[in-house]
Amino acid sequence: MKQVDGFGFSFDETVCDSCEGDCCIGQSGIIWIDEQEAVALSNHLFISIDKLKQNYLYKVQGRYSIKERKISKDNFACIFFDMELKRCSIYDLRPKQCRTFPFWDYFKHNNIEELKKECKGVVV
Repeated sequence: MKQVDGFGFSFDETVCDSCEGDCCIGQSGIIWIDEQEAVALSNHLFISIDKLKQNYLYKVQGRYSIKERKISKDNFACIFFDMELKRCSIYDLRPKQCRTFPFWDYFKHNNIEELKKECKGVVV
């Protein structure tokens, strides 16, 4: 059970094995990726940083976000989420935003009910 100071919940990481990617699928959103993470990912995929940006990222407010694909009405998935295996295809290189979930400031003191719907591993 993972705990982070200042958060009113814990996170059971073992639940990830059976949840089928609820945190990677849902409403469209921004999946921030910084330049260092993008370079590591482009190296991993054996493509140039320009090709990574062209095919997998888009710019939002001067920063980059990972693209999503529409899987149904009002339902999207990260472009790196493997829909057949129900897991992240770049897990070891996923951006900080993904690595730190569910311990985001947005969920620190509020929005716990929303978080529990999105993440079965959250224990209050």
